[in-house]
Amino acid sequence: MKNSSRPYRKFLPQQKKIEELEKSNSRFRRIYSEYELMSDELWNLETSDTSGSIPDDFINAIKLQTTYLEDEIEDWLLEDKE
Repeated sequence: MKNSSRPYRKFLPQQKKIEELEKSNSRFRRIYSEYELMSDELWNLETSDTSGSIPDDFINAIKLQTTYLEDEIEDWLLEDKE
């Protein structure tokens, strides 16, 4: 279930373009799917009651991976506009 009120949903304005890319490009679909999974996991970690028991290194690694995926998605969206 997608929740558009989550703050990391930075690609909502491009949702139509993302849906087109997901239909036409399996690599983009895989990257975007991984991004959503990582974003959901990050959201869950940051908002759960057990967040204090999770090492900062682990959360930082997920943030870093999510940032890499965001950058790659942004590259796809920019490339597709040209």
